[in-house]
Amino acid sequence: MNANVKTETEGEWFDVVNQRDEVIGRELRHIVHAKGLMHRAVHILVFNAERQVFLQKRSLSKDVSPGLWTVSCSGHVDSGEDYDPAAMRELGEELGWQPATLPRRWMRAEASAVTGWEFLWVYQIQGEGPFTLHPEEIETGEWLTPDEIEQRLEKQPEIFCPAFRWLWPRLSIN
Repeated sequence: MNANVKTETEGEWFDVVNQRDEVIGRELRHIVHAKGLMHRAVHILVFNAERQVFLQKRSLSKDVSPGLWTVSCSGHVDSGEDYDPAAMRELGEELGWQPATLPRRWMRAEASAVTGWEFLWVYQIQGEGPFTLHPEEIETGEWLTPDEIEQRLEKQPEIFCPAFRWLWPRLSIN
């Protein structure tokens, strides 16, 4: 983590960006979210050798989408940080995993209401676990086939984060 980004007394700082994803300022997390300011985030999908996807169920203590299912791990890009280092940091923080290679950029999403005004880079990487889930971030996790995810989305869309429900159909899962 960038040492000047977060302190106990200050909180988390994010870069505020414009419509072209260019940094135009810096603000505290709670202000960014309260005002709906555009900022940056990463979402990572981990696939195993059987092409199952690891999904996480967010902790009930999360301020956004508590207890809902989503990508393997995700998080904000800290102020002064870029997308790729944020993806590696989030894998370590949430899954307790430091892969030898950077996940591959898969899809970019523009900031909008459905993404929480976040510009997103979605990444994919192969990994087998086991993972050490961060209890403040993740309640549990599960390996699912793409077909199983589709079935759950169809039968119980409300158990998934809104951003995941929007994102999943846009990914090319082969």
